Amino acid sequence: MKNQVTNILIVGVGGQGTLLSSKIMGQAALLAGLDVKQSEVHGMAQRGGSVVTYVRMGDKVYSPLIEKGNVDIILAYEKLEALRWADFLKPEGTIIVNDQEISPIPVIIGAAEYPGEIFKKIEDAGVKTIKIDALTPAKKLGEFKAVNVILLGVAAKMLGFEKKLWEQAIDETIAPKMLEVNKKAFEIGWAM
Repeated sequence: MKNQVTNILIVGVGGQGTLLSSKIMGQAALLAGLDVKQSEVHGMAQRGGSVVTYVRMGDKVYSPLIEKGNVDIILAYEKLEALRWADFLKPEGTIIVNDQEISPIPVIIGAAEYPGEIFKKIEDAGVKTIKIDALTPAKKLGEFKAVNVILLGVAAKMLGFEKKLWEQAIDETIAPKMLEVNKKAFEIGWAM
């Protein structure tokens, strides 16, 4: 029997909660009885730089790293990060993209321009793309940082674990003072 491993990249910029999302995802996979390996690359995360988290889950996972062209799902919390990492997808992979622009430092200081037509560039590359506006419902919850858990809810349905495992993973991972808003955020994403 072949060992099936699911490879996921969670990408964004510092402060968007990519690491928290990977912890919740990893915990849900453990609760489902899978082996999980994770690795993070922070870059200039504290200054709004790129952050990527590798999450691998399956019967047996030997390494946390994922080679280019082997990712099943990319969960992108920002459009430019989606474009930057799109070539890591398998041909049949999917990218879930938050329709949000966060300008990197070179754009902020005027040394570069934020690229236009990002979704067109991704789709022209033949990538299956799911566009989500997670910021609007997060603002309605009164917590714009809940974008990450809304998007996680969208990805959760694709991974096929029972909803109660995700709920348990959220309960075990999120700080009590932020638990209620994140449960609501997950429900919004799950319903998308």
